[in-house]
Amino acid sequence: MRSAISRRRLLKSVGVFASGGVLLNPREESRAVLADDKRPRALALIGDRYHNADYIRVALNRLFLELNLPIDYTINYDQISARLLAPYHLFVVLRDGMIWPNGYLEPNDYEYSHDLENSRDWPKEQSAPWITEAQGAAIKDFVEAGGALYALHNSSHISLSSKEYREVMGGAYIDHPALRPFKVSVVNKEHPITRGVQDFMVNDEQHFVTYDEDPKYILLRSENIDGLTDISEGKDLGAKATAGWAYDFGKGRVVFTAVGHTLHAMWQPEYFKLQKNAVRWLLRAD
Repeated sequence: MRSAISRRRLLKSVGVFASGGVLLNPREESRAVLADDKRPRALALIGDRYHNADYIRVALNRLFLELNLPIDYTINYDQISARLLAPYHLFVVLRDGMIWPNGYLEPNDYEYSHDLENSRDWPKEQSAPWITEAQGAAIKDFVEAGGALYALHNSSHISLSSKEYREVMGGAYIDHPALRPFKVSVVNKEHPITRGVQDFMVNDEQHFVTYDEDPKYILLRSENIDGLTDISEGKDLGAKATAGWAYDFGKGRVVFTAVGHTLHAMWQPEYFKLQKNAVRWLLRAD
């Protein structure tokens, strides 16, 4: 009789063929998975309440498969550390900065749930930040020492909870309206990341962010060409937003691109081309 194959072994084998491994226990496996592969490898922290890890993994698997680069995934935000990052060349983040220690209830954030919440002793949800300053410092040190950070979409939200993370990532989340079409324009066509990339339309969350660094590093801006704006805490943010940047940080490199709420948006052809260019630039393969 053939011996049983453990779930862990099976998932690791699938990861080898799909170029997308799953770190079931990052603390134990982060070094082991790198032993036989000399290509630069990425670790991606993905998934949160509003962004299912499945679509992110599908999107990034295609990206890294076309680049012929291995990538591992984790949803274990609490395991992010200098030790976990050490074997990697690139850290990819697509998740927000919130966890919900007491859980969360559905329906939520929908009009039909308001009467229910107001008519009884309905438990109130409470979010909390997951990142510690030690974790933020680990990410910052990783990049300063020569690693790379690719922060996507709502990962700018993490900056609201960590000074160290914000310092390396370069900005912070403000707000976003509901999904709707907007235009993304390339404002620096000479950068290796945007070379050959045309302006494009996408149906996505248009994220508004604060950008902290030199304007010369901005690559992309978004605009709702119908003139629709976003209101945050009573302030009209307008129809335009900074949507991407790239710069050197210490011995390493950083890229942020704001598009990414859906698989359709991640695979918009011009944006997908830009993501490939971004990974190459981050790994100095441009």
